[in-house]
Amino acid sequence: MTPDEALRRIAFLLEWRGASPYRVRAFHTAADAVRELPPGPVDSARVARLRGVGPVTAEVIAQASSGAVPSYLARLQAEADPGALAGWDLAAASTGDCHLHSDWSDGGSPLEDMADAALALGHRWAVLTDHSPRLTIAHGLSAERLERQLEAVAAVNSRTGPDFRLLTGIECDILEDGSLDQDEDLLGRLDIVVASVHSKLRSEPEPMTARMVAAVRNPHVDVLGHCTGRIITGRGRPQSRFDADAVFAACAEGGTAVEINCRPERRDPPDDLLARAAAAGCRFAVDTDAHAPEQLRWQSTGYARAARIGLGGDRLITTWPLERLLTGRSGQS
Repeated sequence: MTPDEALRRIAFLLEWRGASPYRVRAFHTAADAVRELPPGPVDSARVARLRGVGPVTAEVIAQASSGAVPSYLARLQAEADPGALAGWDLAAASTGDCHLHSDWSDGGSPLEDMADAALALGHRWAVLTDHSPRLTIAHGLSAERLERQLEAVAAVNSRTGPDFRLLTGIECDILEDGSLDQDEDLLGRLDIVVASVHSKLRSEPEPMTARMVAAVRNPHVDVLGHCTGRIITGRGRPQSRFDADAVFAACAEGGTAVEINCRPERRDPPDDLLARAAAAGCRFAVDTDAHAPEQLRWQSTGYARAARIGLGGDRLITTWPLERLLTGRSGQS
């Protein structure tokens, strides 16, 4: 086990336990910092000087680099519920990610780099979901720019070969009347559409419910993104209020997956709503909402949450092979 693998496993187990998002993210950050370390033992004092590495993560790195199982990891594994192993197996079975951004909107890297990072992780597919035009702060894509992006995605796929496909998609704003912020004909040409609320998040429950139900019933919509819109770190943002049972029932009826958003500052939906979505019979997409290549590695923590409530791969579309993903858009299995 390499140091970065040990750190990711600790992040997974901390997420399983419901630890602070700051702690979970700290181990992911340290894992990013040491991925390029040469093989062989390193001293904890030396590695602690790396940006993003603190005393605890430095000790984990030092122990793993010498071939030992880090004591912190060993303790977490000994204390873990057996279901945590099932969650780790789910993460290992992941085939793709339905939600990632590039520098075409508010991501920090070219779409080629995002595709290469997904391929390096062993994904068989990933969906490019840059923002729709109304989200101007995120440099959302007009219909014309999205058309050009489709050509760029085709160029990527021409060089990646048969083992990986970058899928066309969008994270489309759900407008106040429940309609979608992009040309309907163009949406019909995309492989996957993630629909999310980004405005008027503090609306009253009744109009917010109607807005979300209308969106998830749209035949173009495949995934309901970060359904509450909450932020749980820093100054934070409260979750939107809506009739969760009505929204999740509409998702289950139409085969629209509920996103388990893996960003540490989101953890969306919260645990109580995640359980209600599961009880409603929903499918789920374990998505990173990655805005940089290294953030694609956050996905395992979403699988920890999925396994904690007993979800298996059949209900997690991010473990599906590409053919099933694309043929299952209309609610078929």
